[in-house]
Parts: sequence; C-alpha cells; structure tokens
Amino acid sequence: MKAVVLLSGGLDSVVNFKCALDECSVLVAVTFDYGQIAFEGEARAARECAARYRTPHRIVELGWFREIVDNPITGKGSLSRPEDEGAAEKHSLLEETWVPNRNAVFVNIGAAFAESLGAEMVVAGLNAEEAEEYPDNSARFLDLTNAALAVSTLSGVKVKSYTLELDKRETVALGLERGAPLDLIYSCYERPSGGRMCGVCPSCARLKAALEANGVAGRYENRFAK
Repeated sequence: MKAVVLLSGGLDSVVNFKCALDECSVLVAVTFDYGQIAFEGEARAARECAARYRTPHRIVELGWFREIVDNPITGKGSLSRPEDEGAAEKHSLLEETWVPNRNAVFVNIGAAFAESLGAEMVVAGLNAEEAEEYPDNSARFLDLTNAALAVSTLSGVKVKSYTLELDKRETVALGLERGAPLDLIYSCYERPSGGRMCGVCPSCARLKAALEANGVAGRYENRFAK
C-alpha cells in the first residue's frame, strides 16, 4: 500500500505519519501554508519529522486563506485562554479557530498528489476529541469525503486516519507505542517562542493534558515556553 501523508507537524498528524510509515510506503508528506501564524513552527516540525524518516516533503502554499479568514489563526485578534474567566461564554473555540472548508481542501489536494503518484491512500490526522466541536474531524466527514473521492479520482483514492476514534490521551499513547517522534511535534496555535510551543493556548493545553495523562509530561516540558 502506498500513501500520501498530510503532515502539519502537530500531534495527530505526526502519530498518523509514524503509523503510515509502519504499514505503508509513504511517497510524500505534505504540509500546508494557509496563512496560519503557527506556520513556521509547524513547517519546522514537519520538515524534521520527514527528514528523520527520509521521506520526501512538500510544502503547498494556500496563502489565499489569509485573505478570507478573519480570526486569530491568521493573526487577527487573540485566542481565549483556557484559564480566562468566562472565555467559553464569550466565544467558542470553533468560532475563534475555524478556517472555512480547510480539511476538505487539504484532503483533496492530498488525493491529487496520491492519484498522480500512484498512491491508494491519503493519511490525515483526524481525532474523536476535536470531532466533538469540529465537524471536519469526524467519521462522517471521512465517510463523505471518501464517497466524493470515489468519483473525483479515477483510481478511487481513499482517506484514512489511524486516530479517527481516539482522543488526545489515546493518541499520545499510540504515539508512544509506535515510537512516533513526539519530541519534534508543534501542536500550538501561536508563533514559535524561541522555537517552542507557547504552552498556554487551547491546543497546547490539550497536548499538555494528554502528555500528563500518559505520565510523560516531564519528558517534553522543554518543548513549551510556559
């Protein structure tokens, strides 16, 4: 089985990358620059992961997202912090971080790479925890996407996610089991701070909790600025 991996450099994508390497021939890892302020950290993480396993790596520029996305992901405004009093009432995380049709754009570009390279599969870092709020992380999204790809690709490329039914704690556990390069990940919404994740944004908070639940928080504490 041959695969194209969507590699953002975050926890879910890195664990999926390692699972794909274990079970498939990964032809290329693809990282997207869609105007996110975290791009520098994400790209470095993805590039280092790909290099560690001698996997070809491509960055695809989608800068037009910056023109249509008016939220903190592209640097417009500030994210609510988990410790902010009343933050959940002021704004939902979905409203603050939603990028229109992002995952659908990503998997379709991945499918174009896959079909052109003769790969049967696109591997993406979906997960059950974020699917509770983000519909494009859900099993329904994957099923409907595969139904569309059945007619939009001649070869019938399919999307797979090894973490589709896992929460963050379980994803970290799978990463540890598979020997995924968790020391390289960048799961942060903010710009790198000295090359490190900010440690306080909602994404960092989820990652810290998952590492703590697996008893390995101390092993990765130097990856966070705070």
